[in-house]
Amino acid sequence: MRSFAAAILSAILSFTAAMAAEPVFPPASRIGLVPPTDMVPSRRFTGFENEEKAAAIMLSEMPPEAYEQMGAGFTREALKRQGLDMTSREEVKLGSRTGLLISGAMTRPVPGRKWLLAVKDSGITAFIVAYVQGGPDGYSEEQMRDALKSVALREPVSLDEQISALTFRVGDRAGFRPVKVLAGNSLLFTDGPADTVKAVEQPVVILAASLNAPPPAGERRNQFAQLALRSTQTLKDIRIERSEGFRFRGQDWHEIVAKATHTESGQPIVVMQTIRFESDRYLRMVGMTREESRDWLLPRFRAVIDSVEMEP
Repeated sequence: MRSFAAAILSAILSFTAAMAAEPVFPPASRIGLVPPTDMVPSRRFTGFENEEKAAAIMLSEMPPEAYEQMGAGFTREALKRQGLDMTSREEVKLGSRTGLLISGAMTRPVPGRKWLLAVKDSGITAFIVAYVQGGPDGYSEEQMRDALKSVALREPVSLDEQISALTFRVGDRAGFRPVKVLAGNSLLFTDGPADTVKAVEQPVVILAASLNAPPPAGERRNQFAQLALRSTQTLKDIRIERSEGFRFRGQDWHEIVAKATHTESGQPIVVMQTIRFESDRYLRMVGMTREESRDWLLPRFRAVIDSVEMEP
């Protein structure tokens, strides 16, 4: 009788362990994995985190050709310039897929440990960044490596499902159509026949929600907004025409209109950046168009962010 009960208990425990080992897919993500104990899906990015242990795993979907580019670009010297002192680099086998796993010590902005994993598939490169800040506290090397090696990929998720997983809703698209969700927190719009926009041949609108706390009110927000605009990698030679903060609908806003050069093509463009600040988060809109279309497109850019409702 006891042996029968023990067998039943063993079967239950084995079943529970098997269920627990199933990969978890964040909302609308093609990438999933078995997160370490006590890590939960993040509301701030696509991935998992444990704020008490200052640890996170971030998942990014990239084009298939990115795998070879990462393999060539992730040199010891290049990573060191980005604040990662590499201690190991290895090719790993993940079922039928090949992966590149890099680990090392973070030297900035805060000390800690970091892992980079790129996984090659026919239609996607899965890029996973994991970190544990601080010293030996938090998760062990073995726990993090086990989590990364459990990575799984699924079939593409529909655009509507990706949009539904965002933390905001757009009430007025102002004639633009959504074409892509970026990093699990941003939505790209355009107006025209092409889904991939090169050299701003069509207008582009990007809405991005951040659950990070905004800077204090006043001059700090002006500095924050200008730094955000100048940090946009697709822009260079930025010449600000207007930069102002204002109150609207009971919230603090900041808006910049500037001329700039599209980095890749050298095309002169006009950019509008509008940031809506809340007490514990903010929403950023960046709209880009060619000069000849600015008069009728800038009001449409603003109409989009004016209509956005944030999820509670």
